[in-house]
Amino acid sequence: MTGRPGDGPRPAPAHRALAAPRPRSHPATPLQVDVLLDGLTHPGRGLHTGQLHWRLPGPLDTERFTRAWQAVTDQETVLRTALAPAGAGAGPPGFAVHPAAGPLIVRHHPGGADWEALLAAERMREFDLTRPDPLRIALLEEPGGSARVLLTYHRAFLDPVSAGRLVDAFHRAHAADGRRRGGERRPDLRDHLQWIGARDQGPARAYWADAAPPAGSATLPAGDRGRPTHQRGYGRTHQRLTPAEAVRLRSWAAARGAAESTALQAVWALLLYRAHGGPQEPAGPVPVAFAAAVSGRGIPLEGADRLPGPLLGALPVAVEVRPGAALSALLGTLTGRAVDLTAYEWVSAGQVHRWSGRDPYEPLTESVLTFLPSPDPREPAAAWAGAGGRPPASPAPGAPEPGAPEPSPGPSAAHGGSGFGSGSGFGSGPGAGTGFGAAETCDAYTGTPLALTARHDADGGLRLTLVHDRTRIADGDAAEILWQTACLLRGLPVTAGPDATVSEALRLLDGAPVPLAAPRPDPAPRTLRAAAAPGAGLVCLLRPPGAPEDCYDGLARGRRGRRALLSVAPAATAALTALAPALAAGEPVVIGGYPGTEDLAHEVAGRVAAYGWGRPPVAVAATDRDLAAALTAAGRKRV
Repeated sequence: MTGRPGDGPRPAPAHRALAAPRPRSHPATPLQVDVLLDGLTHPGRGLHTGQLHWRLPGPLDTERFTRAWQAVTDQETVLRTALAPAGAGAGPPGFAVHPAAGPLIVRHHPGGADWEALLAAERMREFDLTRPDPLRIALLEEPGGSARVLLTYHRAFLDPVSAGRLVDAFHRAHAADGRRRGGERRPDLRDHLQWIGARDQGPARAYWADAAPPAGSATLPAGDRGRPTHQRGYGRTHQRLTPAEAVRLRSWAAARGAAESTALQAVWALLLYRAHGGPQEPAGPVPVAFAAAVSGRGIPLEGADRLPGPLLGALPVAVEVRPGAALSALLGTLTGRAVDLTAYEWVSAGQVHRWSGRDPYEPLTESVLTFLPSPDPREPAAAWAGAGGRPPASPAPGAPEPGAPEPSPGPSAAHGGSGFGSGSGFGSGPGAGTGFGAAETCDAYTGTPLALTARHDADGGLRLTLVHDRTRIADGDAAEILWQTACLLRGLPVTAGPDATVSEALRLLDGAPVPLAAPRPDPAPRTLRAAAAPGAGLVCLLRPPGAPEDCYDGLARGRRGRRALLSVAPAATAALTALAPALAAGEPVVIGGYPGTEDLAHEVAGRVAAYGWGRPPVAVAATDRDLAAALTAAGRKRV
């Protein structure tokens, strides 16, 4: 293995160091805050790490390859961006655009690495978000002079669409022998942030206060397991509709004024409804909720479709499912919801949660649906990486995620529940028309328990891929969920006439079990005292191992304060989850507790700082009186 030029930011020459331009800083966008918070509250390697790979024909000219990527890095500010050092006090993370950086390229000589092992190793290798290298490039040289190229990127900086755009830019730079053509690309993420800042949030806030999923909505197509799955990591399972079945589904949906993507959403809503009532059909209406991904590029900002950055998001969809209602009415309602979402592609899920007024520790949704468009060579904006390429092999349904991430058929499990038409910002398959091999992608895992992606394969079939968090959904239950999804997608066009009801549609699943889900692993924080006013801040008290839940009740009793006071279980994930709403709102936080919690408190504070927020102060004392005084003093510190 050999490190290549550009391993990290390029230093300024010594004689010019004092005159070197300083990084230009900007705050995180709402979507970036969501990604950082998701990574913060779900410790574990590989989260929010996307990958894109393809084959370069020989002979490989590594110097030309490096020059081409350097040209792209010089032109694309996102490739010179890193988390900015946290300032004093509270506030959202910031990003710094560095004046210069080099591409991080690592060469592996023939026989020096196994491809599948390399995929897994690069996915699991953590990014240092404070360095301006959100994109890593690995070259695996092959006998004969060709090479396989692997791009690994972090979703706080790039999304799969952006990765494809950058590969296209690399191909152009490679053809030009690495010579730059033009200066920095504009617009960039700073222009996008400025555009968002100019929006009147009043209409969006009012819409989502009413349209957000209500409390008690069914959010997983699975019943309560009541016990852990005893599994870890992520799994992936597949189903496929044949080309004939896919055509039949498309025609059936079109006859009801809906798209295939809407049919998928309707089927998912049916499964949520069925699971909410257990094996027996519920007698009344059930509110259900899931997330539908949006491209983020259908906004009136010139050049947004070409802007590299984390623009893809997912927004909640809420609908009430009634057993006696016509299935066509459900399709019509979901079609209307999809139209509504197009007006709010610039809004993040975190903003929706805050505007909804819902409990910040109760998720609005626990699944995200993606429907990727059919590749169309006449519409480059509607095609994507891997179009026309060999579909990846599938493991057996329900098989756990193998050691190496499997190339998936679509760019991400987090972009597009309602489908993206031409002009939505999807780039043509990287390598198309360049002589390079078509690229394939590997989805980035997130903290979402279930992520379902649908896309048409090269033969016209409809391929369904379900990625699941195995701590919440066991492999067998995930396979059952996807089998039931495919069963309804195949069966409804055959059995559901124009007047078919929800109850009649679900008869296709008679006798099928209701899949089960484990409860969330960490209990919700215990509120000892509410904040005196919005934005006042939060004190997070960690319970010592083995201590009762009410161990801090005496501390809260009779003591006034402006900040909210929470008691949480002695686990990093529980503490980070408790802190997340205050961090998202830019409120000051303090971490404290009795002796025995100090190490955990500093671990939590360090993780908060690693994701761009100011390091929270820590206060530990043995008595209620001393702890109250220490917390008050810590709250006055500027860190």
